[in-house]
Amino acid sequence: PWIKPAQRLFKDEDLPAGEAKRQLYELSRKLLLDAGYLEIGMDHFAKPTDSLGRAQANKTLHRNFMGYTELRTDLLLGLGVSSISETPYSFHQNEKSLEPHKQDQQSFQGYRKRIESGEIPTLRGHVHSSEDLVKREQILNLMTQLAAKWENSAEFESAKIFLREMESDGLVKVEADGLKVTEEGKAFLRNACVFFDRRLRHHQPQTRIFSQSI
Repeated sequence: PWIKPAQRLFKDEDLPAGEAKRQLYELSRKLLLDAGYLEIGMDHFAKPTDSLGRAQANKTLHRNFMGYTELRTDLLLGLGVSSISETPYSFHQNEKSLEPHKQDQQSFQGYRKRIESGEIPTLRGHVHSSEDLVKREQILNLMTQLAAKWENSAEFESAKIFLREMESDGLVKVEADGLKVTEEGKAFLRNACVFFDRRLRHHQPQTRIFSQSI
């Protein structure tokens, strides 16, 4: 809603926050678990016999920009306005508007015009550094397997400090061979992933981000 004003048809006080928000999550989680669903990574639930449930058991679960999937692929092609594509070494997002427009004193050609001109309609993107590739793999492992190995001993020592409160609350285990998320810590998986996201830690966003932890 802070990006799309049309979504702002409510007031902040109309939405649950803090403890009430947490209680709603726990209630929803209990209803799903009692109905035989498994908690799959972040915000996903599936039956053990579903493809995602089987993938989690077989350790083939993968996560991309669309969410969790049962098989890992090295290439994701996003078609259409604002869609995101990914390769093993980069990602890019298409133009976010169908037609030409201006925003923040910048002019954008729009998705339609660039397609009709035979262009790849890239709005923005990123080429991964060697460090990015290591961190991406660690975050992916934590998101899908709830465990990730350390890159080196220095990272282990750093994690003991950064994740001290989460560990004392029983949400994660910071062990010599890697980081593990406990059953109680599944709801706080995003918080644990932040440790491996050095770009986020070193350059805190100046604007609000889409996904926020409970």
